[in-house]
Amino acid sequence: MGTIKVLNKWANRHTYFPIDILRIALGVFLFFKGIDFMGNSEMLAQLLKPVQNMAGTMVLVHYVAPAHFLGGILIAFGLLTRWAIIAQVPILVGAVAINFIGEMQTTNLVLAITTLLVCGFFLVYGSGKHSCDYYFKMQK
Repeated sequence: MGTIKVLNKWANRHTYFPIDILRIALGVFLFFKGIDFMGNSEMLAQLLKPVQNMAGTMVLVHYVAPAHFLGGILIAFGLLTRWAIIAQVPILVGAVAINFIGEMQTTNLVLAITTLLVCGFFLVYGSGKHSCDYYFKMQK
């Protein structure tokens, strides 16, 4: 718990609007990706075709879309940012791995790696000063 407080204090001292815009853009991207997966579940099933024979594939299909949808909203508003990103990391690691297991799609690979790196940054950095987390913390 002490490490998170130290990281939050550091992040609040080094908060800049471009970083907040990047966090909001990440949240909006994940939100729309969740909507895309909800509306086109066949595309998600097609992406998971290389691991189709593994146990839990249907659970995975039903986890990805809501996790992106809800996680994107939380990240965009800066509410429970680290928890929302922790829910995204397994999905993004799987997205990178699927490109090596199945057919390599360079665009999807670059997008997944970039999103994973940005999520890793915000996992350490937190939601920053211009977020709901900070606002609610200051209301005490």
